[in-house]
Parts: sequence; structure tokens; C-alpha cells
Amino acid sequence: MALHDTLRPVPGLRVLVTAGANGIGAAVARAFHAAGARVHVCDVDRLAIDRLATEVPGITGTMADASVASDVDAVFDGVRSQLGGLDVLVSNAGIAGPTGAIEDIDAAAWERTLAVNLDSQFHFARRAVPLLKASRSGPCLIAMSSVAGRLGYAFRTPYAASKWAIVGLTKSLAIELGPQDIRVNAILPGVVEGARMDGVIAARAATLGLSVEAMRQQYLEKISLRRMVTADDVAATALFLCSPGARNLTGQVISVDGNVEYL
Repeated sequence: MALHDTLRPVPGLRVLVTAGANGIGAAVARAFHAAGARVHVCDVDRLAIDRLATEVPGITGTMADASVASDVDAVFDGVRSQLGGLDVLVSNAGIAGPTGAIEDIDAAAWERTLAVNLDSQFHFARRAVPLLKASRSGPCLIAMSSVAGRLGYAFRTPYAASKWAIVGLTKSLAIELGPQDIRVNAILPGVVEGARMDGVIAARAATLGLSVEAMRQQYLEKISLRRMVTADDVAATALFLCSPGARNLTGQVISVDGNVEYL
């Protein structure tokens, strides 16, 4: 096999992407499909699933709330019927959560953030691992954390707490599953262009009493490369982590962020 061939996934992988119909998840789903994988997604947005399936024939999907165990069970019914097994799980589901001082954060908002961002990782891992153990195609689990999983993030404590926890889960599962030749890594996206980041910037600007443009400039000044990353940048890293060239990468926490220096 030529060196350049080892840097992309082997065609035919069976891939599940959670929250895979919008944003980063959709970019990951499209990238794997373009690389010759068979892709199933889940998402809370039925219209987005239908739109993706229309735009990229061959991608299938299940409507589900990733934080609800019974919904996750239904997703794996879809995985079995559509893919017949699993080689790659990209556990991407997550929400921004509330922005505010710790004393002002509503307990229900805290719990919802942890449920979607962290509990979903547990629900999907526990269902996916038996299928990954049966894979003979270099099985991989990729957990989507955040730059907020390596840096403190004032006024976004629920989000940061959940994303740090994902890093701990990743490193623990890498040790647990390594003897079965299952690789487990985390991707930590930074400031990602798009509507979700626009909402985060607007909320933080309101909390700190700044204009949206001033807040956006503050974000850029924290990045060594002085630019946001794209969803496609994150998807490219996911593809590499599932390639033969990454066969000895596990337990790694990989930032795709232009080097965010602080938050």
C-alpha cells in the first residue's frame, strides 16, 4: 500500500455519526461517505436527516435524542438493519448549554447540558462497543470534545465540565478497549465557523455587555492563527484517525483549533 493510501480510511467502513445531520456531524458524515464508507446518522432534527439523505443518497438516518437511552436503542436497530454491523462510531452529539455566572445557571439547564454532551457518550459507547469488538476493519471510536475540554471557560461551566469529562472517558476507554484492538480518540474543535458559533458569540457578548463584533474579535485574538476552523477541518481529522496511517494512535486528545491560547 502506498503511503498516501494509508492516510485515508479503507473503503467500505460502516460508520455511525451521532448528531450527524447538521454542522460538524453532517460534515463528518459527508466526508466518510465520499471516502467510500457506509454511513448512518442520528439527529433530533427529522427535516435535517431527510435533507441530508436527499443530498447524499446512500446516507441513512434515525431520528433520536442522543441523551435518551431508548432513542439510542432505536438508533442501533437502524445500524443493524442499514449497516449490518459497525466499524466506526463518531460520538458527536452536543449542545452549547447556558451562558452565565455559576450562581445564575438554572439547574435544569446544567442537567440538560450534561445529559446531551456526556450521557450520550455513555449511551452510544455501551451499545457500540460490542459491535466494534466484532469488527475486523480497524474499529475506532471518536469522541467529540472541545477546546473547552482542555481550557477553563468562564461563564460556560456546564459546557466545559462536560467536555473535560469526555476527555477522561476517552482516555479510560482507550486503555479498556486497546487489548481488543479498538482505538479511541477525542477531537477538540476550537472556534468553528457557523450558526452555532454565531449564537455562542452573541450570548457571551450579551453576558459581558459587549457588541457582537467586539466579542467576535476577542475570540479571534485568542487563536494563534487568527482564524476560525471549519467543520470540514474537523471531518478531515476524523477521516485520518480512522485510516491505516493512524493505526497506533489511541488515547489521544487532538485539538483542531488553530491553537486557541485561552478562553
